[in-house]
Amino acid sequence: MDAVITPHRSLSQRGFIALIVALTLINCITAGVFIALGAAPVPAFLGLDLVAVIVALMASNRAAQHKERVQVTAAEVRVLLETPSGSETVWTSPTAFTRVNLVGEAEDADDLRLALSGREQPVARALSRSERLDFAQALDQAIMRARGERFAV
Repeated sequence: MDAVITPHRSLSQRGFIALIVALTLINCITAGVFIALGAAPVPAFLGLDLVAVIVALMASNRAAQHKERVQVTAAEVRVLLETPSGSETVWTSPTAFTRVNLVGEAEDADDLRLALSGREQPVARALSRSERLDFAQALDQAIMRARGERFAV
């Protein structure tokens, strides 16, 4: 198994630009109304509001570039975090002793973790609850198959 988990982002680059243009137009019209009413400081706050939205959306876009890769081989289970600057291994364990734990009730599982000798590593946090449950089943099956491959003659 070699699964790559990426966060879902519904706003494309084109959508981002369209949203910022629309917000800028709305803020300019609103600022004009407030200036006409004699409330001159309000446009500065509208500008700060626009800057805050841009920063938040850029941070969200940057977070979407982080990927989580879960690899299962006959020898080991490995979790890597991949960013544009490189990749980092955050978990490695022997396949024979690695367990898949769902913390919470099966239908309401909040957290999927790999476990080994008291250590745990959360995985698939970018997935929804139902996707996490499906991924947990697929991961558990991949570990079972890998164990079988390891000891097959």
